[in-house]
Order: sequence, then structure tokens, then C-alpha cells
Amino acid sequence: MGQTIAQKIFAAHLRDEPFDGTYVLDLDRVLCHEITTPVAIADLEWRGKDRVFDPSKIKAVIDHVTPAKDSKTAIQGKILREWAGRHEIPDFFDVGQNGVCHVLFPEKGFIRPGYTVIMGDSHTCTHGAFGAFAAGVGTTDLEVGILKGVCAFRKPASILVNISGQLQDQVVSKDVILNVIKQLGVNGATDHVIEFRGPVVDAMSMDARMTLTNMAIEAGGTCGICWPDQVTVDYLWPFISEEYASKEAALADFSKWHSDPDAEYDRVLDIDVTDLEPQVTYDYKPDCVKTAREMKDAPIDQVYIGTCTNGRLEDLQQAAEVLKGRKLAPGVRGILSPASPKIFREAMDQGILAIFMEAGFCITNPTCGACLGMSNGVLAPGEACAATSNRNFQGRMGQGGMVHLMSPATAAASGIKGVVTDPRDI
Repeated sequence: MGQTIAQKIFAAHLRDEPFDGTYVLDLDRVLCHEITTPVAIADLEWRGKDRVFDPSKIKAVIDHVTPAKDSKTAIQGKILREWAGRHEIPDFFDVGQNGVCHVLFPEKGFIRPGYTVIMGDSHTCTHGAFGAFAAGVGTTDLEVGILKGVCAFRKPASILVNISGQLQDQVVSKDVILNVIKQLGVNGATDHVIEFRGPVVDAMSMDARMTLTNMAIEAGGTCGICWPDQVTVDYLWPFISEEYASKEAALADFSKWHSDPDAEYDRVLDIDVTDLEPQVTYDYKPDCVKTAREMKDAPIDQVYIGTCTNGRLEDLQQAAEVLKGRKLAPGVRGILSPASPKIFREAMDQGILAIFMEAGFCITNPTCGACLGMSNGVLAPGEACAATSNRNFQGRMGQGGMVHLMSPATAAASGIKGVVTDPRDI
């Protein structure tokens, strides 16, 4: 019987199987940020185990509240900063060099096909876009990962999502994944890896693929994953060029992480996106999804473009295309947070930031703050936000606020009109 890509990665990293169906895997990367890691650090200190398994395999960043907004968040940053210094962790990104973790770490070349990756953050599944197994974990698993470089997982069952057809103009990967979540439901992929395949995925950029895998957790998935291919090689080439004689050699090596033709899946979902329209969430679950036109005239008070889902350069370009020469509707606030310093600079060089500013947007430093209602864009009770983020739980961006998830282009169009708007109607 053939293996899925997840099963191949598990087999290559298996350290132990203490119980039937429980796999202890060696880790290639342990990622850390200042919200969840300080708790693990404090507990390891209390237990007299303030050690790290391999400083070169740990990557850390301050990204959720940056710069610190109060004494408590300053303390969280201080704990992570001092810990990284104490253990001589070379890849620690402090204020000024920091960006949103799931954007910054791939951008630095830290994620590769076949890797095992954990982080105390639910959207760690983003890194599966590179053909890696990447999962968000709790504090105890994070502690063990930091200390021993291992993590335990259940047997990796998979759901195959085949995406075919031809995307219409102004319909992008965010619309695709919202529709996938609508069909699977918020619990439909629990304890499963979602494997995204098909000609539509093959044609996507790495930015677009990371949007797909980023939201696998919103359907309950442990990880979202794409096959590594030429697009992956091209993205990683600046970091792997000394390891391979050519791009062709890298591609041949990466192909070992493709699922076998006879691999078995618990479920296969075939989606033809030819007639797919821009998608928008309503209510307080990510599977509550309608078309933008079905949601037309739903009022918004704020537009938020950024996050680990849609804060990359391609996302900013899509929004800027809609915003150019236009302004936000009266009474609508616009907030743009490019997800890394590199993206910020590129957007500035391309004139994208000027377009946003002329439209009336406030541009902030890279941060996760508004996405989880901690800083830089929190909603007041009764307000609604057109957001390019990944989660619309009740109170997510502020107590009593409503979050409508959508693509960058749809968010921009909605900001111009002051109500949820299909970007094709602009």
C-alpha cells in the first residue's frame, strides 16, 4: 500500500512508537513567539530544565504585540529575548527585524520539504505549503520540543482536496480555502492532514499556497500540505543553491515527498472552482460562508489587511489594484500591516504603500496585533471589520465585534463602498 506525503514524513522522522498509533517524531524546527513560549520557558526553569536541544533548529520572534503595548506584553518580550540570548539562539528576531511568524520564517528559508515543524500557535499549519508537516501544539508539547527536539502525534490520516477548473478574475486562494472550509465544516478535518492538490494548486504561487494551508486548522485539520514542485524550488533557491547542483536536482530530490498513486485517504473532496465567486464569512464560525454578493450591503466600520493569511506582497498587490485612485468610504477606517520588513520595503518600492495611504489607510509595522484583538486595530462593540485574517470567532478582534473574513481584493472593495462588496462590482 502506498503512502501519503504525511506518512512519508512520519516514517522518515520516527523516533519511537510508545503506543499503537502514537508516533514520537524528531523535529527539524521548533518555532517560538512571545505569547505562548514564555509560559513554556517559565515551566522549564521551574523544573530545573532550562535547556534547548539545538539552538540552530529553534527560531524565535516577537510578533503578536510589537512594540509592546503595556507592562505585561513588555515582560513577555523580555522573557523571550533573555531566553534567546541565554541559549545563544542565532535566529531571534526582535523589534525592528521582526515580522509575523508564519510569514517571516518561510521568507528566511527556514522551512523545507519533508521537514517536521511545531509551534505554540494554531496557524503553524501554514508551513505545510512547502511540503512539510507543520502543526500547532500546546505548552507541554512545546516544552518537550524545546528540551528534547521531539513531539508525539497520532497516526496521520489524510483528506485529499482536489482543486480543478479555472479561477475567475478577482477570485483567489482565500476564496478557495473559505469554500473548502464551508464544505468540510469546522470539525470536518479534525485529526487529519488536508492535502491540497490539482491544477489550480499547481498554478498557485507560494504566497497563495500558504493562504490555503494557513486555514487548514479552521476545518479542524492538524496540518495543510501541498506537494513541493518547481514553484517551491524557485522560492527556496536562494537558500538551497549551495546544496544542489541545479534546480532540476533539487526538484528531483523534493519529489520524494509526493504521495504515492495508490495512497489511501479517509476522504476525497473534488472542487471545480470555475464558477466560484468571492467568498465572505458571516456569523462567528469560519464555515459560515456566503458569496460577497449574497452579503452585499452588510455594513463595515474597518478594513484590516495583513496577518499570516494575507499580509504578503501578492496580497497587498491585489488590494492595491482595487484601491488605486479610490478612497475609503466616509466613516470606514483602513489598517494595513505588511507582514514582514521585507514585504514592507518591497511594497514601498513598488508604490503600493502610497496607494494605500492615498486611499486613507493607516499603515502599521508588521504585527499580529489586530488579528487576535490585542493591539493596532481592536474593534469596539457593535463594529464590523472586513478582514483578510483567518478567524472570525466571537470577540476575536474585540469584544462585541464582528469579523467578516475575505480576500484582500474583496476587503479593499468593501472599504471603498462601506459595505461588503464583490471586487468585480468596483
